[in-house]
Amino acid sequence: MRLVQVFVPEGELDLVLETADAAGVDYAVSAETSHDEFEALVSIPVPPAGVEPLVAEFRDAGLADASYTVVTAAETVVSDRTDDLHGRFTGTRISREELQAQAVDLAPAASTYYVLLVVSTIIATAGLLLDSAATIIGAMVVAPLMGPALAASVGVVVDDDDLAQRGVILQVVGLLAAVATAAILGWLLRGSVLLPPGFDITTVPQIQERITPNVLALFLALGSGIAGVISLIRDVGSVLVGVAIAVALIPPAATAGLGIAWGHPEVVITAGTLVLINLLSINLTALLLLWFSGYRPQKIGNIDRVYGRLRARVAVIVVVIAVLSLVLGGVTYGTYQTASVEHDVQTELAAMSDDPEFGDLEFQEVSIQYELIDVYTGDQPAVTVLVERPPGETEPPDFAEQVRERLESATGTQLEVATELVDTQRSG
Repeated sequence: MRLVQVFVPEGELDLVLETADAAGVDYAVSAETSHDEFEALVSIPVPPAGVEPLVAEFRDAGLADASYTVVTAAETVVSDRTDDLHGRFTGTRISREELQAQAVDLAPAASTYYVLLVVSTIIATAGLLLDSAATIIGAMVVAPLMGPALAASVGVVVDDDDLAQRGVILQVVGLLAAVATAAILGWLLRGSVLLPPGFDITTVPQIQERITPNVLALFLALGSGIAGVISLIRDVGSVLVGVAIAVALIPPAATAGLGIAWGHPEVVITAGTLVLINLLSINLTALLLLWFSGYRPQKIGNIDRVYGRLRARVAVIVVVIAVLSLVLGGVTYGTYQTASVEHDVQTELAAMSDDPEFGDLEFQEVSIQYELIDVYTGDQPAVTVLVERPPGETEPPDFAEQVRERLESATGTQLEVATELVDTQRSG
């Protein structure tokens, strides 16, 4: 339930009471003597869905702009009369005015926002380098990214240019600050005693996850955007939703910063692409869901203009996501190709070990050098095969050539194969 309190200017009490009676709501009137400008305070309990139509009726009736209308959440209402109100005001979303106020509150002051963002980025960068998922998730609790992401979309839908602009600036500058923070921290740690000599960030699983994203990564961003809007318009807890939004943005931004520090342009490109796609996807879902939830500008005459701006913004976001998704699609395809070659090599080596043609020889894969970039540069996969040869066993003629042909036939790819023969004696 909500408690709507109207500070009634002098001479407008009858107008307010007539409007409340017409709306069929209960109210209480208190004399206002602390300020000569107001003559009464009218308190009206209504369900959340009833706030927006009630405020709109006051506005349409001509309630002066000099009045105050305060909406507060009522923790508990003890009355049988509320059932009738809930029956007349159905719905689960909060009013436009509450939505706008909450969006403003969710976007913290710039100083607080950037301090928390830098701290969360430092923690997340350490988690990436340590390959610690728990540390990364802990950093996401600190990251204040949910507010700006939703504030930008709310500002567009309700025609609050200042709120929309502030949300966009906080998002863009914040993520650039996150990348810069991770780059500086990576530069300071690189070559220090805190990391082993020759440390390669591309070998860390948590970092690999951000530099080899596939199309499925979109589901995290889209789902986070939807969950964020639902938590806002239905006034439910948003802490965990904020964590989901931060997970979609901070770790890949920190990964891009580490790519700068280590001088890996491919890391910067792939992780940076993931950041941009996630950011745009969250904003896209927020814009669409807010509009389809029925939120509109306060002034009816502005609806067409806002709708036109909304369509233009959605079109631009969709086009940019589509273009950036080509990178995700390329990474998805390349990752599949490298994994497919490795799987086919392992399967064929196991089959060759059981093939009577090779006697008691045992085939084992030592390594496969086939990176994502190799799929597009045309470089051949380099496979090293270890073959255990029992005493007295001899390999067939042109053995290395046979191994290469079998593996190429299994993978459908030209390979560079190095075959290492090892005489093996087993005891017991």
